[in-house]
Amino acid sequence: MLDGILLEKAGIPAVSIITDPFHVTGEEMAKSWGVAKYRFLEMPHPIANLTEDELNARADDMVEKVEWLLKVGQSPE
Repeated sequence: MLDGILLEKAGIPAVSIITDPFHVTGEEMAKSWGVAKYRFLEMPHPIANLTEDELNARADDMVEKVEWLLKVGQSPE
């Protein structure tokens, strides 16, 4: 999450992806770094027990969302 925020602050488009239990943490991190409206994506938790094929399938399911977020960009604070 922080990497994405710092890249965006440096003018480099980025998308942060977290697992759903960390939604509130992601929001709070964005606020604490001065980008309260930072947009990020979520995927179901857990991921540690997924096979490579299952993880790839989840990533494939997110491609359109990542592309959309890169297209619309982040909201300036």
